[in-house]
Amino acid sequence: MSLDDAIGAFAAQVGPNGPVTITGLGTRGGPVVGVRTVRAPSGIEWIQPAEMTIRCGAGTPVADVDAALAEHGQCVVIADFGTIGGALAVGHSDVRRLSWGPVRDTVLQLRYVSAAGEVVKAGGPTVKNVSGFDLCRLMVGSRGTLGFLADVILRTRPRPTHEQWYSSRRDPWALLGELYRPTSVLWDGTTSWVLLDGHPDDLRGQAAGSELVAVDTPPDLPPHRWSVAPSTLTELRDEPAGTFVAEIGVGIVHRSRPAPPAEPDPETVELHRRIRDEFDPAGRLNPGLDVLAVT
Repeated sequence: MSLDDAIGAFAAQVGPNGPVTITGLGTRGGPVVGVRTVRAPSGIEWIQPAEMTIRCGAGTPVADVDAALAEHGQCVVIADFGTIGGALAVGHSDVRRLSWGPVRDTVLQLRYVSAAGEVVKAGGPTVKNVSGFDLCRLMVGSRGTLGFLADVILRTRPRPTHEQWYSSRRDPWALLGELYRPTSVLWDGTTSWVLLDGHPDDLRGQAAGSELVAVDTPPDLPPHRWSVAPSTLTELRDEPAGTFVAEIGVGIVHRSRPAPPAEPDPETVELHRRIRDEFDPAGRLNPGLDVLAVT
C-alpha cells in the first residue's frame, strides 16, 4: 500500500464522529485511556538527498529514518527514540538544539487528519513555495489536540563526520563563550558536559584549549523537563549540585520531579481555547488532554 493510500485509510479510521486518541510506540506517553485508538501510517516514501528532504509516515520510528538517512550522510534534528509523529506532537527538541535548532524547524510540510476526518495539508516541500498561516509550527507541540499527524516532509542536515562528548569542571557560560559553535552544553551545578562535532583534529584542538576531557556519554537526564528563560539559568547556582541537568543557552532544566503547576495567563488560556475550538469544536481528538498543563 502506498503512503497516500495508507493516509486515506487512516483518515477513515479517525472518522468524523466520537472521541478518538492516537498512539505510537508509547515512548512519549500513552493514548488517552478508555478511548478508541488509531495509529498513524508508517514507512519512508522517498528520500531526496540533493534537496536534503525526506517524506515519511508519522508513525515511522525515528530509528528507521535515522538509519535510512545515514546511508546518504544525513540526519534529522529529532531525538532518536519513538516515532516521528510522536516527537513532533510533543515538540521536545533534542539536546543538540543549541546548535541544530528546535524540532519545529525541521518540518517543511505535513498532512494531518482533522476532527472532521478529512486530510489537510500544511506547508510545502520547499521553503520558497510556502505562504499563508504556518500551520506546521502550530501542529508541533499540540499533542494531537488539533489534528492527528499522518505524514511529513522533513528538512535533513549533513551528518557530522565526528561527534564527541567532553566534561569539565569549568563554568559552562565561559565554555559557551569560547568554544566554536558547541552542539550542546549541559551542567549539573558542578560538572559541565560539552558536545562538539566536526573534524576530529579540530575537536581535539578545541578540547585542549578549553581544558575538556573526552567522555563516552553525557549524563543521564532526569525524566521531567522544566522550560525556563535561558537568562534565568544562572539562578541554579543557588541550588544543590546534582539535583538537575540544565541545557545552557537553551532554557531547559531536567529534574527528577515535575514542574509545579503554573498559573497561565488568562489571555493565553483563552487563546488556546479558541484555537482548539476552531480545529476541534466537539473536543473529540485526544479528549481531556490539556496542552497548557503538560508542556
